[in-house]
Amino acid sequence: MKEIKNISRSRAQESSAAIERLYITMRHLFNRGFYKPMGISGETLREALLSLRPEIYGSIAEEKVELSGLLYVIERLPIGIEQCRYINLTSDEGYSNSHFKAIVPPKRRRNCYRIDDEQMNIEITRGRSDIYDILTHLTFIFIESHKIKDRVLIDEEGKVSRDWQKLEETVLNTKKLTLIEREKAISHAANILGRTFAEVQNIYQDFATADAPERFLHIVYWLGKLAIEEVVDNNKRTITFSPILRERLGHHIYGEIWANNIKEVLEKNDLLQRPIHVISANMHSVMNSIFAKPVLESKYKGKSDYVIFEDLSSSSNNDLRKKVETVAMQQGMVFLPDTSGTNIDVQIFDTAKIDLKNSAFPTAQINGEKPVLIVMDYAFGEQAYETIDELLKPYKKGKEKTFINVESVSIMGKAGILQGGKGDIMIPNAHINEGTADNYPFENELTAEMFKGNDMPVFAGPMVTVLGTSLQNRDLLKFFHESTWKAIGLEMEGAYYQKAIQSASKIRKSINPNVKVRYAYYASDNPLETGSTLASGGLGTTGVKPTYLITIKILEQIFNVK
Repeated sequence: MKEIKNISRSRAQESSAAIERLYITMRHLFNRGFYKPMGISGETLREALLSLRPEIYGSIAEEKVELSGLLYVIERLPIGIEQCRYINLTSDEGYSNSHFKAIVPPKRRRNCYRIDDEQMNIEITRGRSDIYDILTHLTFIFIESHKIKDRVLIDEEGKVSRDWQKLEETVLNTKKLTLIEREKAISHAANILGRTFAEVQNIYQDFATADAPERFLHIVYWLGKLAIEEVVDNNKRTITFSPILRERLGHHIYGEIWANNIKEVLEKNDLLQRPIHVISANMHSVMNSIFAKPVLESKYKGKSDYVIFEDLSSSSNNDLRKKVETVAMQQGMVFLPDTSGTNIDVQIFDTAKIDLKNSAFPTAQINGEKPVLIVMDYAFGEQAYETIDELLKPYKKGKEKTFINVESVSIMGKAGILQGGKGDIMIPNAHINEGTADNYPFENELTAEMFKGNDMPVFAGPMVTVLGTSLQNRDLLKFFHESTWKAIGLEMEGAYYQKAIQSASKIRKSINPNVKVRYAYYASDNPLETGSTLASGGLGTTGVKPTYLITIKILEQIFNVK
């Protein structure tokens, strides 16, 4: 008789299945229109997240409350979300023209509106990735809120621990806390959270704002309070999706408006027929790379260009930035702040108006017509497909159709690295879609050799396009890195950009079939290293050098610098 093998799944396989369940469940709940995150309808989402145990959410599967993960999530959700029992995800439905004041989270560009004491509306104009991002973050904070409830609720009638009573007294008391009162409150909060006094004290100020110095205590209190009410009063928190959002999502409505705005400006300035180079970057690196050195040369005589770029990156140097921007505008830069809802600003550079001999690229050798640069701010996840797909379509005006002469698309972005550390550079040769293993190999005009000799490690190979940074999982990433996939990093947009570029150039023939592509990323974190995930904090000035090095290499190719 043939022996039956004991087949067990690896952690990487379990994690892959958990991501697939999360993805399918979120799509299902969206189609359904509403769900209760801590009820039966949200159970699959909770179980999948607990099974996945993403690195960014740290101790989500343990009894103690995760502090760094909570900070990461709170910075990406609107202020006051912890107090809201009803969260409504909407499309752009006119709230900007009302008395409601937009609340924009510090680390995510999305408009949110506090409708009343119990309801928060969150505007979704950046596609499905925005929904996945919000739902995973909300699931995390609701799981954490029930950990607080489990530690303070003594019986089902609602009797609570002394620590909770003391925390409630402090939060409901509106007077300013003395140092002694604050430390007493931190002591009670530490017991409630299952953390040490030192751990809570270390992270306390990171939650504070100018208006709410004790915000940490308020977040803990409201998360716990709503979780207690869910159990004692059966008053469940609810997430709803507006009918307009469900109707509009996936139809490129915002991307189309965004792309048409750009093409109208190109037409108005007689730039539609010129060679066009699209660059996805930020709103400062291209402008500063071209103009900063000549504009600020006298102030920074004998200093490295990167010293100039570091100073320009500091929020305290508004005057310097204004100087560079003024010269850029004088030499043909057009700035298009977003009005479409995509939250993607755009700069257009007409290089015919740039005095290249007195720029940072004096040896530029542009043959033929002078190119036009379209610099677009970072897209978010699937939104990359929507925006580039629309931008690469011909411009329609009445019955006329004008094909756009796109010569190259360059993507410069931040990504997680799987070998090396923060600030290192990654040059991909393919993007692999996590969960499906759909893959997009391409010929990258940028190579690792181009970046050697800059005191910065450079890695080349495939990269994984993930559903969301909040779903990073060590076992799955380790598998992608150590198996024959040999992935060097992970990001959120690459496969979507490439999918749009390939369909426009190879199938729909709306742009040059031999369009050049350039992809380069610098590392914002290493999710395989403990203490190096995105929740461990920002890059600071570490990201300045790789950002500008990548931008300069892209511009050197466009300007044909020898």
